[in-house]
Amino acid sequence: MRFGSNSSKLIANESQCAVRLWTVHPQYLDAKGLVALWREGLLAQKVLKGETKGYRNHPQLNRFKAMPNPVVAIRRYLYFVYQDALARDYNFDLDKIGVSRSRAHISATTGQMEFERQHLLAKLEQRDRPRYDELRNISRLEPHPMFAVEKGAIADWEIV
Repeated sequence: MRFGSNSSKLIANESQCAVRLWTVHPQYLDAKGLVALWREGLLAQKVLKGETKGYRNHPQLNRFKAMPNPVVAIRRYLYFVYQDALARDYNFDLDKIGVSRSRAHISATTGQMEFERQHLLAKLEQRDRPRYDELRNISRLEPHPMFAVEKGAIADWEIV
């Protein structure tokens, strides 16, 4: 199964669903979450390339837009998602993103990481109880490899 090209069809408009580009490491996501992250990341890549009209002002994209080269940054982000998918024997299409040689990091905060941990646990409790049970006692999740975590509050772009 290939995942990739029709991300714009997944979400009809910005008010129907919030894009989630997780700060936590993709290894913690269940199957549904990982596939959604891949598709939403591909949609974000299209937005940053100027290939779609929707989601241009979505707050989740601010941290990528702040990078010197936002397209390279989202490509690096997606590459780590791709690597996690490979480890699970999923067949995500690398041609959708290419290989990023960037070493860029984005700052994240401990508050954002904790917010996302709670958000993920709530999702997993509803749709993947074994995964929830596996993660609920982990007090600090590792960040996605692109993020450097420092002490701080929830990100100002987060919708709480």
